[in-house]
Amino acid sequence: MGQFSANPDAFSRGAQRRIYARLRAQIEDGTLAAGTRLMSTRAIAAELGVSRTTVTAAYEQLAAEGFVLTSVGKAATVASIISTQSGHAQGDSAQQKELPPVLSLYGQRVAIMKPYNMASPQARVDFRYGSVASRDFPALGWQRAYRSELVKRQPSLAYGHPEGEERLRNALQGYLRRARGLACDADQILIVHGSQQGLDLCARLLLNPQDAFVFEEPGYRMARYCFEATGATALPIPVDASGLDTSALPEGDRVRLAFVTPSHQFPMGAVLPVARRLELLSWASRHRAWIIEDDYGGEFRYGQRPIDALQSMDADARVIYVGTFSKALSPQLRLGYLVLPRELVHVFREAKRLTDRHSPRWEQNVLASLIESGTYERHVRRLRRENELRRRALLEAFEQHLAEYGQLAGMAAGLHGVLTLPTLRAQDEPTLQAIALERGVGVYPLSPLFAEPTSVEYERPAGLILGYAGLTTQQIHEGIGILGSVIREIKELRTRANLQGRDKANKKAPLLADCCLSRKAEIGQ
Repeated sequence: MGQFSANPDAFSRGAQRRIYARLRAQIEDGTLAAGTRLMSTRAIAAELGVSRTTVTAAYEQLAAEGFVLTSVGKAATVASIISTQSGHAQGDSAQQKELPPVLSLYGQRVAIMKPYNMASPQARVDFRYGSVASRDFPALGWQRAYRSELVKRQPSLAYGHPEGEERLRNALQGYLRRARGLACDADQILIVHGSQQGLDLCARLLLNPQDAFVFEEPGYRMARYCFEATGATALPIPVDASGLDTSALPEGDRVRLAFVTPSHQFPMGAVLPVARRLELLSWASRHRAWIIEDDYGGEFRYGQRPIDALQSMDADARVIYVGTFSKALSPQLRLGYLVLPRELVHVFREAKRLTDRHSPRWEQNVLASLIESGTYERHVRRLRRENELRRRALLEAFEQHLAEYGQLAGMAAGLHGVLTLPTLRAQDEPTLQAIALERGVGVYPLSPLFAEPTSVEYERPAGLILGYAGLTTQQIHEGIGILGSVIREIKELRTRANLQGRDKANKKAPLLADCCLSRKAEIGQ
């Protein structure tokens, strides 16, 4: 059976564990083959100078885990198990490692999606969209409300309801009516872990693999990924200066939903006008399709009151409103909500229960307290003023450093703008991003937000999304100044390349292949 060496360690505390480990190792590596009779507990105890009880306990542990077979009056024997260390098993294991993991169809669809990475950790000035300034978080008010919730006595620390805390849903009902012109009952509100979970629930509950969905082109890629993961087919509809081109809406029966950002189209920034809103609602009613309205930044409109939500015009209950606190408070909070048509309330609640039972209860009640006291709305008004200053800084910096190279669109609302550069092509975006990052500035290409980027890559001008909510006005001026010098440098390289006839030699070759492309792999595309 293999020899044990009697030594002082055998008498120390943990002898049972060492006996167990040694026997298990010999069984796993094949030293003790299946069916081998083990020494009696009495013999091992005598050999090692330990009590028989210690050895018996080790045998019992091995038997409980299936390594050893024991029965009254018979010697213990090694059970039949697959050795993980034998030569044959090692070969099988190596072969298995070369095979892809066995995934569901959903998992296979997720596995082939391009990574969605926006990190630029080395950027000194990061125009990352979706970020907000940590100093803008209402830390004092949140701390007071949180402390108040912590000291409240509860009968027990029990699970909550999947739809969220009634107190928060009641507070949200009033807030949405005041701020977004949206009339609903508290029962129609479902609290979720940020808008992303809300979109995931919509995808799982409303789409089948044979279905299709309408999507803005360009649009919010993480939403498209959610819907495509179900197996449904994306039908990209182009956006123009007025948002989604509703004249291009498909009439097929396969289309089950449309995803839109009508208050501030992401990323281009257009506001969907009333005529197109009515046309979209009429289309949904005819086809019994759902409209998912992502109001990701509806609170931030400058110079006039925020535009009412599309759902406020919905007479046929076809719109699912998606709201979030990520832009007004923090994306790290992970609190959002859906406002659902009544016929969907039950199934969405049950799906939420299956997903994670409910969202954090303390945070929900803290947020409810802020809304009830008026603190939240005062915070939003203050934040709107702060972001107006940042917006103006970006517009001023653009006029000073970038106006000669392109246009800045989508600045009437939200927390980002889109810089289009007609003298550069979409294929130049990665190089532009890489050089800017080397100079300490993080910028983000527009092309990845197109569902079909390759079909028009060489005709579409270059574009960058510039988020400004996480920056100071000084950082904005500094970053745009650097970006202007990078664009000027790339234009000079392009001019030189044209003079050398590179475009004529190979129109599909990268125009700036000699310019920092080694950094391209470091940038998340």
